Amino acid sequence: MNIVDRLSMEQVRKFIPRFKAGDTLRVHVKIVEGDKQRIQVYQGVCIKRMNRGIGSTFTVRKISNGYGVERIFSLHSPAVEKIEVVMVGRVRRAKLYYLRKLQGKAARIREKRTA
Repeated sequence: MNIVDRLSMEQVRKFIPRFKAGDTLRVHVKIVEGDKQRIQVYQGVCIKRMNRGIGSTFTVRKISNGYGVERIFSLHSPAVEKIEVVMVGRVRRAKLYYLRKLQGKAARIREKRTA
């Protein structure tokens, strides 16, 4: 293992909930405004997950005032305080880009029920 891999392993977050595309997430993000800090909650559907070690990212899409808003988060970023899984979605794809064209009830994702 080289020096870059060793340094990146120290930065990797240990406790990340298991989630995939289709799950509804609540992401708590640190926002810095001047010298003050606060936590902002961003809730939406995960439409993409990319696993690349320290460079892992996930994209969350929500509807705000009738417009679709997507935000890409780095999985191991110190700006992401915590990730909560609100609902596990029942989908058959890894990337849900088709949700961008849908709106209203057509854009809903069914919940995966466990027995």
